[in-house]
Amino acid sequence: MTRKNDKEKIRDFYDLVSSHFNELWGEHIHHGYWIRGDESKEKAQIQLIDHLAQIAKIQPGGRILDIGCGTGGSSIYLAKHYQVEATGITISPVQVSLANQAAAKEDVKATFLLMDAEAMRFEKSFDVIWSVESISHYQDIGEFFASAAKLLKPNGTVAVIDWFKKPDLNSAEYNREIVPIEKGMLVELGTMQEYEAWMKSNQLKIIRSEVLNEHCAKSWDLALDIIKNKSLWKLAATNGGMFIDFLRAFRAIRAGFASGNFVYGLVVAQKI
Repeated sequence: MTRKNDKEKIRDFYDLVSSHFNELWGEHIHHGYWIRGDESKEKAQIQLIDHLAQIAKIQPGGRILDIGCGTGGSSIYLAKHYQVEATGITISPVQVSLANQAAAKEDVKATFLLMDAEAMRFEKSFDVIWSVESISHYQDIGEFFASAAKLLKPNGTVAVIDWFKKPDLNSAEYNREIVPIEKGMLVELGTMQEYEAWMKSNQLKIIRSEVLNEHCAKSWDLALDIIKNKSLWKLAATNGGMFIDFLRAFRAIRAGFASGNFVYGLVVAQKI
C-alpha cells in the first residue's frame, strides 16, 4: 500500500506547484507567527524565522544546513540578516533552480542542492541543522535525526518547526481530522514527544519545546481566502486528484487548529 508521504509523489507535487507558490504563499513557504495579531502575512512569516533563529542562537559566520529548503526563502533570509553561510537541500529540481536564482539575485552566501534528506552526504559539518515544515514528509524520522546528529559540529543545534498530531488521539479523531491533512499534504504526522525522543536517543539535548498554535493559526484563516482563487481550482482540475486533495486539506488544517488535534510545534536541541 502506498504511503501518504511517498517520495515520488512529493517530488512531483513540489515540481508542479513551486513556481505557483509566490502567488499562493509568498517567498516563504511556511506559517506566519503573529505577535500583535495585526501584522501582514509576510511580516508574520519573517517573525517565525526570527523566533526559531533566536532560540537556536544563530551566530554570524555560522554554517547552516536548511533541510527541505523549499524555494530558499529561509536560507536566503538567514544568510542576509544573520550573516551565515547557508546550504539548502530539497528533492525537487524545480525548487533547487528557483532557490539558486533567488540567492544569486540577493547576492548572499546560500547554495541549494538536489539531495534527499534521508540520504544526506556531506564532507563538512554544520553549526545548525534547520528544518521548517519538512520532516513530516520523511519515511524514517528516527533515522533522519541519527544522520542529522552526525552532521553537527560539537555543541551544534537542531532547530525544527513541524506539523504534528496531538498525542493519544482516538481512531475517530485521527480519521476525521488528521487523515485529510496527511493525504492532502503528503505527510505522516508524528507527535512532538516522538521527535523529542528521537532527538534524545541521538545525544541531542532538548533546549526548547513549544506549541505555536496560538501564534500561527491565523495562517489558515488567510489560506482559506487563497483557495477561493478560481485559477487554483483550474490548475487542480488539470493536474489530477493530488492537487485537489492539497487544496481540500486547507480546511482540515484550520479545523485541526480549532480543535487542538493538529499541533504546530517547535523543538530545538543541542548536540552533547
